[in-house]
Amino acid sequence: MSLSDDLSPPRRPLFFPVVIATVFLAIIGISAGFALGTEHSRYDRAAQQSPVDPGGVPEDGGPTENAPAGVECPPEMQATARRLGFTGTLTQVLRVRAEATGTSVWICQDPAGSLYYQANKGGQDAKWIEGETALFLSDVSQDGDTYTATAKDGATFVVNDEELRVRTKTGQKYEYAVHPE
Repeated sequence: MSLSDDLSPPRRPLFFPVVIATVFLAIIGISAGFALGTEHSRYDRAAQQSPVDPGGVPEDGGPTENAPAGVECPPEMQATARRLGFTGTLTQVLRVRAEATGTSVWICQDPAGSLYYQANKGGQDAKWIEGETALFLSDVSQDGDTYTATAKDGATFVVNDEELRVRTKTGQKYEYAVHPE
């Protein structure tokens, strides 16, 4: 019997793998905290609104010159916006209906000048279930009298007072004539 038969096998040191795992987990935690903090600060900035006069134009001359005074967007849209962390009363900038689909589309603006897109199959009086019959988007840009809303999946909705153009995430394109409601 040799001396080595009585000894347990040598243990590999765990210090370096534990340090590496700790550093890796710290980086993941810091990254997640940074992402959540950035998203939270975005909502905080949206909450700091410009004061609005009764005409619907911010006192600082912000970009709400197209918003009709006193025409609020549907209560369902207001509720969805609040649920997603957007504050302030949304007023209509554009409201159209695509007869071919029976869908009503609203472009609305908050007091700070941010634009929002809302569509509902069947119009305002139809069943309103966000994600099924209704679609709310906050990524909206304006080019003249045309508004482009982009969904998180990359689908785009381009609308003005004459047409609604939809490009799905798979690249399919649809065009619908619309008329103001």
